[in-house]
Amino acid sequence: MSTTFTKSMARNVFYGGSVFFFLLFVALTLDTNQTLPKRDNSQNITPSVAHGKKLWETNDCIGCHTLLGEGAYFAPELGNVYKRRGPDFIKAWIKSQPTGTPGRRQMPQFNFTDQELDDLVQFLKYTSEINTNKWPPNIEG
Repeated sequence: MSTTFTKSMARNVFYGGSVFFFLLFVALTLDTNQTLPKRDNSQNITPSVAHGKKLWETNDCIGCHTLLGEGAYFAPELGNVYKRRGPDFIKAWIKSQPTGTPGRRQMPQFNFTDQELDDLVQFLKYTSEINTNKWPPNIEG
């Protein structure tokens, strides 16, 4: 066997590797397209959930909080806050802000109506029901 690496050997490695990784990409794409529809919970989107999402976006909640790992890390993760704390706690917490506790970051008072609070809680409930493949690994986010 030759101890030199020839052009034809390099070409074979390149083409073989290219074919291998292309086939791997196709297989992973097909697997994803078969798996994602099984994890879909879009049938749970109600007008209340949609309005809660709109409140989330228009009040820039993601500017401080993360939702399913996306957003700022200034305030707690809210992807599973519904499971952690429940709807009554969420509403009471939002209504009581800012707490005025010295040395703590403060959430502004948004002056939501009761209906808006219910819609926001429904949106957070919806996000807590998304199949995130067991992420985050613990309930506290």
